[in-house]
Parts: sequence; structure tokens; C-alpha cells
Amino acid sequence: MENFNIIEEKENSLFKRKEIKFSVDSEVNPSHADARKIVSEKFSTPEENIRIKKILGKFGSKNFTILVNVYASEQDKLDTEGKSKKDVVAQQEEPAQEEPVQPEEPSNKPDESNEPVSEQIEEPKKEIKE
Repeated sequence: MENFNIIEEKENSLFKRKEIKFSVDSEVNPSHADARKIVSEKFSTPEENIRIKKILGKFGSKNFTILVNVYASEQDKLDTEGKSKKDVVAQQEEPAQEEPVQPEEPSNKPDESNEPVSEQIEEPKKEIKE
């Protein structure tokens, strides 16, 4: 990232965050990790407290606009932003992967499905009307 210019910076005390809009000149589209690293170094905050909202660029341009929210703490970030669907799905899959799958033990009961078909089907009863 070559050139870093802050376009707008607002303090949002209700959500305990700074809302920052800045532009970056770069040869390639910056990733969320790159943008988070730039903001972390510039504002001296941990990367866990930063939420990248959008990375905007125009076709053929080397200038990218990035919208970022910088929170006071990680807990403030989680309370305000919540979790993404990707994080929720990953969290649900983790416990399922940790539990070992036990093979089913063969039961000692005789298999009832080997009975003849004629014994399983009952004949309908015919009623005679007089």
C-alpha cells in the first residue's frame, strides 16, 4: 500500500467506535487483512477491534476507498456487529467434528424382518349386510 489518505473520520459514541473512510493507492485490490493491518498500524489499535465494512474500487483505477469501524474493545465490536453467517456456521461445525463417531454394536435380538410376508399382512374382514 503506497498512499494512505484519510477522507473522513467520525466518532460514534453511541456504538463506541470511530467510523473511518480512507483511500489507498495500490496496484492490486487490497484484502481485508491488508486493510485491517494498515488501520491497526495507523491508529494503534489491535486488529481484533477493527471491522472492515467495504472496499470500493473502480475498474482500471489504482485508487481504493475503504470504510472501516474501529471499536474501543473487542467486546464492543461483538455486541454491535454480531457474528457473520460464516462464523456462526463454523462455530456449529466445531463441536460436531470434535466428537468421535462410535460404530453401532450389533444387537443380540433376532431380526424380526425375516418373517414371512403372509404372516405380516392381515386379510380384510368382509361384513355381510342382511
